[in-house]
Amino acid sequence: MSQPGDSPSPDRDPRPEPDAALEQLFARNLPALVAYLRARVGGALAARESISDLAQSVCREVLLDQPRLHFPNEESFRAFLFLQASRKVVDRYRYHKMAMRDPAREVNLPSEAEARELLTSFAQMITPSRNAGAREELDRVEQAVHELPDNQREVVLLSRIGGISYAQIASQMGVSEAAVRSLAARGLARLAAKLGRVQP
Repeated sequence: MSQPGDSPSPDRDPRPEPDAALEQLFARNLPALVAYLRARVGGALAARESISDLAQSVCREVLLDQPRLHFPNEESFRAFLFLQASRKVVDRYRYHKMAMRDPAREVNLPSEAEARELLTSFAQMITPSRNAGAREELDRVEQAVHELPDNQREVVLLSRIGGISYAQIASQMGVSEAAVRSLAARGLARLAAKLGRVQP
């Protein structure tokens, strides 16, 4: 019998192995998760945390919770995944605020190819300009999203990037569906004023 503090056996990984269907769910939703995290993470946290590391941490935590969870459909999986991502961002902000740590590393800019992939996730919300480079367009979109009030940004990201229904978001946020629709409308109107091409 193992005792507290014992190292796990090297031939036994305590993490559950994802089945093929769950792996496909993660794969399909990872680009949107990365886009969501990029739009949520800014300022001091962006200087201290890698978006890739945050996304992997969220996926790992969902995988650890998976044995006790049941997702009747992909929207339920996405809602849980993005809820975990939102909690992760809040936790990391709190950690760095308490620790008052200096930035440990520079955050690498995405390549043009990576920026184009991220813009695909934002395409649910905006129609990218064909006159701008992918990185330039991504910076412009993310800056506009960062400038939204927190509650509007969260609703816009969950609904447009996460593909989560207003009813599900309302349940997750503990507010009415009408309130969520109003937040989304105001957030999208602000983005339209900034970007000029936001899809209703």
